[in-house]
Amino acid sequence: MVKLAEPAASLLADYAPLEGVFDEMVDETGQPRAHWRPFVDALARLGRAEIARRADGAARRLREAGVYYRAYDQDADQAWPLSSTPVIIDTEDWRTIEAGLIQRAELMEAAIADFYGAQRLVRDGHVPASIITGSPDFLRPMVGATPAGGRYLHFYAADLGRAPDGRWWVLADRAQAPSGAGYALGNRIALSRTLPETMHELDVRRLAEFFQRFRETLTNRAAPDSAGVCLLTPGPYNETYYEHAYLARYLGFLLVEGEDLVVRGDKVFLRTVAGLKKVDTLLRRLDADFTDPLALNPGSRLGAPGLVDAARSGAVCFANALGSGIVESRALMAFWPRLARELLGADLKLPNVATWWCGDAAKRDEVIARFDDIAFAPAFLGHRNPLFSKGAVSGRDLAPDARRELLDQLARRGGDFVGQEMVKLSSTPVLNNDRFEPRPFQLRVFLAATENGWTAMPGGFCRVSSRRDPLAINMQRGGLAADAWVISDAPVGYRSLLPSAASPDLRRGIVALTTRTAENMFWLGRYLERADASLRLVRALAARSGERDHAAVAASEKIIAILQWWGALPYRQDDAVWPAADAAHHAMTSTDAYGAPPVLVRRALNAASAIRDQLSPDAWRIIKALDRQMMEGADAHASETYDRAERSLRELAAFSGYAHENMTRTTGWAILDIGRRVERGLSLARFISRLGVGDTTPATLEALLELCDSQITYARRYFVTASPGAVADLLIFDDDNPRACAFQAARLRALLDELPASARADAAKTFRESIVQLEASMTGCTPDRVDAAFVFKVEEAFFAVATAFSNLYLSDHDEGAGR
Repeated sequence: MVKLAEPAASLLADYAPLEGVFDEMVDETGQPRAHWRPFVDALARLGRAEIARRADGAARRLREAGVYYRAYDQDADQAWPLSSTPVIIDTEDWRTIEAGLIQRAELMEAAIADFYGAQRLVRDGHVPASIITGSPDFLRPMVGATPAGGRYLHFYAADLGRAPDGRWWVLADRAQAPSGAGYALGNRIALSRTLPETMHELDVRRLAEFFQRFRETLTNRAAPDSAGVCLLTPGPYNETYYEHAYLARYLGFLLVEGEDLVVRGDKVFLRTVAGLKKVDTLLRRLDADFTDPLALNPGSRLGAPGLVDAARSGAVCFANALGSGIVESRALMAFWPRLARELLGADLKLPNVATWWCGDAAKRDEVIARFDDIAFAPAFLGHRNPLFSKGAVSGRDLAPDARRELLDQLARRGGDFVGQEMVKLSSTPVLNNDRFEPRPFQLRVFLAATENGWTAMPGGFCRVSSRRDPLAINMQRGGLAADAWVISDAPVGYRSLLPSAASPDLRRGIVALTTRTAENMFWLGRYLERADASLRLVRALAARSGERDHAAVAASEKIIAILQWWGALPYRQDDAVWPAADAAHHAMTSTDAYGAPPVLVRRALNAASAIRDQLSPDAWRIIKALDRQMMEGADAHASETYDRAERSLRELAAFSGYAHENMTRTTGWAILDIGRRVERGLSLARFISRLGVGDTTPATLEALLELCDSQITYARRYFVTASPGAVADLLIFDDDNPRACAFQAARLRALLDELPASARADAAKTFRESIVQLEASMTGCTPDRVDAAFVFKVEEAFFAVATAFSNLYLSDHDEGAGR
């Protein structure tokens, strides 16, 4: 047990460091290291109960903000597992890390340039040709092509571990599309709200300057007439999509997918609602092999045909350049010390873990002789081998059959494997219930190429093991994430990500909006409005579930019929009538009926997920909370149906209020509102046709007013029982009533001015005419003469508007190239 001085003794008295490893917090005497002591003392002053409360608060904020990840072998999103204890790095350690990784980034850049250029390193025997040409990350179409701007690497990361003697080692290089920087930023924001006074007291270096310099470098590359810097993502099903959306929103970049891009004459364009917009800078978070199905992986559906030609011609700058992932090869780890001396004329300041490439017969014999003390792994990332289904393996831990199989493969194809030293990682404290316990960790540090050279993020992304085993090989799955605090040797001031220019150019122009984003905005509005209508039907039915009056029962049966037509409720055998309570409960809990509230909300969530970069954390939080309400209520009792529908409607009202009061009136907002207005108009027409015309009663008309949220307005205007003509006037013709058809038509006409001009004149004319026809459909009839045919005509007119809008802005069109 550690012997600590007060006040830390009460908090960490039972802290037991792992044997044989470097403990980040305490030294060999059992006392906190100098740079950890202020942190330990600060936590001791808070006390165990307050620490636990703050940790729970951090977890709740991350959950509500929708921070998640998705493992490769899992379909469901996983909550982000943030440790409430950071890894603290002192100034001297950080200087060592920073200098070593800047040198390593320069080495990677020089090596990639040679591999795709002169290839002198292979020709002169410094690295075997099979390590280069045998790598799946070596892209032959890029040989001889100089990347736009002359740089291959713009963003680089390295995974680090600390050995028992306190030295830092590089465990892996990340140059393909390094992930984790966005999560590191999210970790920092969450922990800064959990321990704000502690961060200030320790003078923890801030991250904003790093991101600002990286953003400015890329932004300065983009031409003024381009769409700006675009972040290319594989899409919402990627395991780190949250990070892509988070970084795009934080940096002010446009999040795009392969389907948003089109290549014309070796130039790249973005499909937007206003036509094609030139793209010349892509921050790539998509593995290079998937970027172009014509030149690279023909099975890819994530990229765009022609991107390789555009890159070769220099028309588009990829950050990182296509093919940069070759330096991630484990086989190259065996050669970096030699290559550093050849390319940089110096030894590595920060060595990597000892590695032996088994394609060299002598090295292979050496690792086989030390089989039980070696970790084995594929020489190249992406090579599939059942022996390594969970990552690298320890020779001593292999079962006899697996041992024989690996030895056989080493003999036959030694070049496919590497042996590596079994590294023991240092440990850092984590809070487990109300106790601090040591756990091994790895640190990923990020570097960005700027106009003034490489700069390192002062901190990084830590992965903390869920087990006490310090071997790096056992860190491959599970565990926690942690923030990394770099202590400054000077007071740290506030730093904003906003540009430092005193008087930036004023802009109010429309930001490019891709057709994919527009489509998801449109359907987000429609699904939320459709969910609102479905919930109103459920609530109205649940409110009448105890009624025995014949008129009220008849109104309930009509609502049930609407829910069945709506797709929220199945038809029963022999056309038997659903009991009202059962029908409402079934619709409220169904996850397979296409018109049921849970299904509609989940579709809205899916649409929102595809445009995370367009939504604020507050907007996302509302939609996520609504979806959570739906899923958590699957086992709710029927008696709770009314209250659950009521709560869900309040969440929808919160989103409507947010959209009305907080969203800037951009094209995206206009399209979201168009989706809502079209869907509301359709719902109104359908409610009116089934409850407001034909064989109506006061009970059915009152149900209709309730569904259209117009009971109070009607009661204040008319002091009589609901009549068909007055109800029709209020719900169809009253353009002052937000729940009237005429109001939706007027809003759609007003939104025309919020949309960008289109080069597709015929489609634009059709869309405008559809709104004129919609308004005309509500003329030539008085409220007392409204019948089913008239309401159907209004419904068809709303459909025509939706179709015309989709044909104009959401269809795949390429006109306007070069605008």
